[in-house]
Amino acid sequence: MTEERLRRWRLVLGGDSADGTGRALEGKDAAMDGALAALYGSAQGKDRSTGGSRSAGLGASAPSVARWLGDIRTYFPSSVVQVMQRDAIDRLGLSTLLLEPEMLEAVDADVHLVGTLLSLNKAMPETTKETARAVVRKVVEDLEKKLATRTRATLTGALDRSARISRPRHHDIDWNRTIAANLKHYLPEYRTIVPERLIGYGRAAQSVKKDVILCIDQSGSMAASVVYASVFGAVLASMHSISTRLVVFDTAVVDLTDQLDDPVDVLFGTQLGGGTDINRALAYCQSQISRPAETVVVLISDLYEGGIRDEMLKRVAAMKASGVQFVTLLALSDEGAPAYDREHAAALAALGAPAFACTPDLFPDIMAAAIEKRPLPIPDAAADTGGALTNRI
Repeated sequence: MTEERLRRWRLVLGGDSADGTGRALEGKDAAMDGALAALYGSAQGKDRSTGGSRSAGLGASAPSVARWLGDIRTYFPSSVVQVMQRDAIDRLGLSTLLLEPEMLEAVDADVHLVGTLLSLNKAMPETTKETARAVVRKVVEDLEKKLATRTRATLTGALDRSARISRPRHHDIDWNRTIAANLKHYLPEYRTIVPERLIGYGRAAQSVKKDVILCIDQSGSMAASVVYASVFGAVLASMHSISTRLVVFDTAVVDLTDQLDDPVDVLFGTQLGGGTDINRALAYCQSQISRPAETVVVLISDLYEGGIRDEMLKRVAAMKASGVQFVTLLALSDEGAPAYDREHAAALAALGAPAFACTPDLFPDIMAAAIEKRPLPIPDAAADTGGALTNRI
């Protein structure tokens, strides 16, 4: 085994007596091991730098944590730093330290940190709130830059196609589709096609073509989904052809549509945690539908229903029967499906509303399919939703 491989294994295994490497660490390697040990080590141990077992602990003070944050940024790439920060919050109970402005300025912000800050929102002192909003705004703006252009382009195309008409004016003719549909009418002697049927689409930007209702479960497990949904809600609201409504719920229902011009306001209007009443939330959404055939309802929830299950399913069935396109997302995040209620997922699938997890990159395609009333591009990785994937709207 080469020296470099021994070094790597020593850093992975942590230097316990049974790690088998017999490798001592010095200099930068010892400091890197110390940063790992502070988070992932055991409660008691020997000197880390000489190959003994790791001992954990960052200490419950902001200065020691701030030093550790500086260390991990020195030794590890940004993607690893963000994972270690999340692990530190979860494993060592450092959430309360995020209520200090100095700590917030030291961390590398990401979607998960935003979720943690939102869950601490009610306990946050006034001295910290301004810094917290700045951290959240930076993450939100980065997400908007990443997601907005493709979302608008994808949905604009879907809106145009969904507005296709059979008797288009000349400048509204879709020539590619018209030619393809009339190839059988090609006249060789004239070397031309005589189209019997013109295919075109209306100008979607002239009026509101679709109504979209985002109904978001704000229970604690859905934190990343709430962040992404709020950003997408703001992007959709910026499109004149789409009327967007954003509703968040736990056991109560809150309509945050009037704050959609600023997703940071939307996020600080949520209250992560608490129970879940999907039926009540869907009842409110149902009351807001005025054009069922032109409406897409997106329920983002892990489906753990604390309300009336049968009523929830009846509402979904009624909306679909009226012409509403109903989409159920177990999560809108990069991590895949969380724990979810499989029985409810199967019941929704039986109604033609399959439940599956969706990444932010796939969300524009899901919405485009719903707008055009074609099968949803459900990812193959979602096949563990208990057969729900065989049913598509």
